[in-house]
Amino acid sequence: MSFRSTLAVASGALLIASPAAAGEKIPNDMARCTGNGTAVLATVRGIKQAQGTMRVQSYRATKTDWLKKGRWLKRIDVQAAAGTMRFCIPVDAPGRYAIAVRHDLNGNGKTDIFSDGGGMSNNPSISVWNLGKPSYKKVAFQVDGRTAIRIDMKYM
Repeated sequence: MSFRSTLAVASGALLIASPAAAGEKIPNDMARCTGNGTAVLATVRGIKQAQGTMRVQSYRATKTDWLKKGRWLKRIDVQAAAGTMRFCIPVDAPGRYAIAVRHDLNGNGKTDIFSDGGGMSNNPSISVWNLGKPSYKKVAFQVDGRTAIRIDMKYM
């Protein structure tokens, strides 16, 4: 990944950290990904260090919702662990969703583009032309019951 594309991920995708009051903050309860119901089991790989916080947010995969301030559905904030982490994000009904992940490396609640990391469902390629915000069509995936996805983190 080039410096420009990495900068784009950091500056655009990491904006998901903005405070928003629309969604529901939930714990990372892995039990929600067992049994019946609709949920996303997200495996996040390539977490740089075991410091700071991880934020995982779900969105409806629509142009009006994807990465829009206050339009996230569920949010999980937890202590970061190096390497790979798993998250269970329940959704209310089958449909098309998208997931955004941010690693706030120093835990200051601000976007630090030269240290924080980010990732999105379907691991879209990022370029300086889209400023880190790929189309909702590129990150959308169908949820019918329990759905497993993998997200690869990107850092500067």
